Formats: sequence, C-alpha cells, structure tokens
Amino acid sequence: MATRKIRNTLALALLGLLVEKPMHPYEMASTLRERNKDTSFKITTGTLYDTVESLVRHGWIEPVETVREGNRPERTVYAHTELGQDEFVRWLDELIREPVAEYPKFVAAVSYLGALGPERAADALEERARHLTERIEGAATALDETSGAGVPRLFMIEVEYVRHAWQAELDWTRRTIAEIRDGSLPWPETH
Repeated sequence: MATRKIRNTLALALLGLLVEKPMHPYEMASTLRERNKDTSFKITTGTLYDTVESLVRHGWIEPVETVREGNRPERTVYAHTELGQDEFVRWLDELIREPVAEYPKFVAAVSYLGALGPERAADALEERARHLTERIEGAATALDETSGAGVPRLFMIEVEYVRHAWQAELDWTRRTIAEIRDGSLPWPETH
C-alpha cells in the first residue's frame, strides 16, 4: 500500500465534516467544538487552516464558493473532491480495521509507578481518578446535549467510545489505589 500523503487526524475530522455538507473553516472549527470533537482532535486556528491548505494542495478538497454574512469577512467554502472522498473512505477503513501501537504516555508512566513509592503513587492516581471523573461527566453532558439537539448518535460515537475507555481506566485506577492503600499490591524495598 502506498504511503498516505496526509496523516494528520485533524484532516480526517475535516474530511468527515465535509461528508455532511460543504463548509468554510470557521464553521468546521465551530462544528467540531459543538460536537465535543476537541476531545478527539487537537483543534487550533493555525493547525485547522494549515490542514485545510494541505487538503487543497493534495487535491482532496476544493473551494466551491465564497460567502459573506453581514459584516463578517469573506469565507471560502470547501467540499470534497472525488479523490478526497476516496482517500477519506480508504483512510477511515484502514484506521478502523487495524489497531496500531500508539504509545500512550500514561502507560509509560505506569510502568515505573514503583519509583513514586506507595503513598505518592496512590495520591497521584487519586488525582488522575478525579480528572477522569470530570472528563467522563463532561462527555456524558456533551452526549446528552447533542442528543437533545437532534445530533445523530453516529456523529458523536467517538465521544461515547472515549467515555467508555475513560471509565475502564477509572475502574482500573480505583482498583489499583485500593490495592496500594490496603497493601495487597506488593511494593519493593528501596535501597
């Protein structure tokens, strides 16, 4: 298989939005944030516009019109090209079918948990559990709000997935905290 010309997952998000309808970059950013996609994709104005330019340069999207609303500046509306639609579907299919090693920082840190000592390790995990709880609650709120606004579940399914992944991590974290606190997780002697 040929190497993919564009590998930035924000490009995947933008291509996904353009399946729904042509949009200008500001609308793309707003829609991603409204749908809580900023938990899945890093969205900054600079990276968004750079990604749009890259998609145009590679022929995956093209400008279809320029619009002006009120006193706002002119905005260029983009749509998929046939190549862009084909690449989007091929890329998406590949990502869903084949798990890849992603090397999460947390897993790397957990592999050296023992270096913190039992008390500090439990404290750090308790703080992580608090953050995970907040994220889970935020995701649940976003899902409720978008569902209430008539956004199809399929458009928010990754938020649902992430919420479940965070819940699994929270369950593991709480169990590990309990094992550290009750002494059932053996800690090596330090020298």
